[in-house]
Amino acid sequence: MVRQSHLDTRAVALLLLCCVLWGINQVAVKAALTEIGPLWQAGLRSVVAGLLVWLWAASRGIRLFERDGSLGGGLLAGALFAAEFACIFIGLQYTSASRMVVFLYLSPFVVALCMPLIAHGEQLAARQWAGLLLAFGAVAFAFAEGFSSPHSATQWWGDALGVAAAVLWAGTTLAIRGTRLSSALAEKTLLYQLGVSALALCAAAVFAGEPLPAHWSPRLLGLFGFQAVIVSFVSYLVWFWLIRHYSATKLAVFTLSTPLFGLVAGALLLGEGISTRLVMALAALAVGIVLVNR
Repeated sequence: MVRQSHLDTRAVALLLLCCVLWGINQVAVKAALTEIGPLWQAGLRSVVAGLLVWLWAASRGIRLFERDGSLGGGLLAGALFAAEFACIFIGLQYTSASRMVVFLYLSPFVVALCMPLIAHGEQLAARQWAGLLLAFGAVAFAFAEGFSSPHSATQWWGDALGVAAAVLWAGTTLAIRGTRLSSALAEKTLLYQLGVSALALCAAAVFAGEPLPAHWSPRLLGLFGFQAVIVSFVSYLVWFWLIRHYSATKLAVFTLSTPLFGLVAGALLLGEGISTRLVMALAALAVGIVLVNR
């Protein structure tokens, strides 16, 4: 398939819509934590989204269960995906959604740093090393704020889980790139992640003794439905469609807007304060991503 080298109006509109949804997603997760535990929330979200992906593939005649040598990579990517979302959902109990979304965007830099280990042709230039150093410095700058905040006893723990989630997200990307998943269908790759994480996270919730909600309020149903249907199913399929039809490098630059939307959503919907230090860290991250992508 020939990819378009320029982003047309449709691509830009769809991409910005995805970034808005991804930015709001952390806010929805944190808001729902008042009614459902983090592990059940993450696990059941994967259950619903996985079923929707399977139904979507079946309706379009996409064969997901043929042997193609991707099982090992799929199980690895799914395990990393499960661990990533466990860190995010548990971490949001201790830190703000605004801070979490900024720490998550350390992931592209971890990918850039580690990619030469599995793809020897992708060596980093001096400008990219400068972008990496700037990004890691920005994250350290934002992380240090957690030790001096009024909630420093717990916020630094949530921030640390956000950084761990970013590393695990990068690990998932590297697992997909470095295994047979790199040639698998996008729907199959997504189903591996959702299926394995659904089993692992629900089992972890049972093991941890996390109670299921006795009553699903309209508020909880709305927050959960947004995460499972709109974000985990619809937006991911739109993203895969965009990757198939447009330049991945140009698409990646637009994802810079996701942390910004996350900051705004946290402030407007949860009343979270946005510090000058956090805005400065976000700006440095944006510059770092541009340097790395160039």
